[in-house]
Amino acid sequence: MGNGAIEILGVSKSYGKTLALDNVSLEISKGEIFGLIGPDGAGKTSLFRILTTLTLPDAGTATVGGRDVVRDYSAIRCSIGYMPGHFALYQDLSVEENLKFYATVFGTTIEENYDTIRDIYSQIEMFRDRRARDLSGGMKQKLALCCALVHKPSVLFLDEPTTGVDAVSRREFWAMLGRIRESGVTIMVSTPYMDEAGLCDRIALILGGRIIGTGTPEEIVSGYPERLYAARGGNMFGILKVLRGVEGVTRCSSFGCECHVSVPEGGPDEKVLLRALAEAGMTGCSVEPIKAGIEDCFMSLS
Repeated sequence: MGNGAIEILGVSKSYGKTLALDNVSLEISKGEIFGLIGPDGAGKTSLFRILTTLTLPDAGTATVGGRDVVRDYSAIRCSIGYMPGHFALYQDLSVEENLKFYATVFGTTIEENYDTIRDIYSQIEMFRDRRARDLSGGMKQKLALCCALVHKPSVLFLDEPTTGVDAVSRREFWAMLGRIRESGVTIMVSTPYMDEAGLCDRIALILGGRIIGTGTPEEIVSGYPERLYAARGGNMFGILKVLRGVEGVTRCSSFGCECHVSVPEGGPDEKVLLRALAEAGMTGCSVEPIKAGIEDCFMSLS
């Protein structure tokens, strides 16, 4: 391991007979946005709870800012910000009261660290007297982020921060993360949304408690091992059924309004796929080569 802001070596965690994390090793560099990408139940929250000293690993070691998560838990808690996947602030307190409470917990004040939260708090300050339970999803998100930043942490952990938030608020949130990173804060964020992976400096793909791929989004995408086609038409179920039966097709999955068809080098091309659809009586279809996305790569590695 090197001199990263977060270093994880061989971490495993089980809950009864359920293996949540299986020999996970990662290194997150200082000042980067690192994304942990995977579906629900992949182990993202279990890893975050270990890194934020809320639970102990069964095996392996981890450090945050050079401090061991087991031995130095108290020092780590003072130097990190943590935003859990669910809204964990006090619903009956106002925006300002929540923020004052969290500042007090860390022995500081809103005024002392206002520059740290100015960009975000300015967007919700007009609602400072409103109770947290009466805020919209996007406003709750901004308040939770302010509370996680009010003590000037060096590392920020965000566990699925955009789940259940509308598309506009998601874009605004990621723009804020970019500005926070520019201030020197290291950010580790987990998300089930594959489209958010491209907004990170580097990512790790996690499934079943195991890391199945790491690198920059560009490195992950460039490593896709096969040719990929997008098939479109009026009968998507029929297209899926036909193309899955074509000899040489490795994978055919539904992606919104199209099917992604993966074939090895030397396998069937778009003409062969179109001919198979036509022979099956499927009309008005199109097949064209496309570049793989993060979700395609995830499915290939899983």
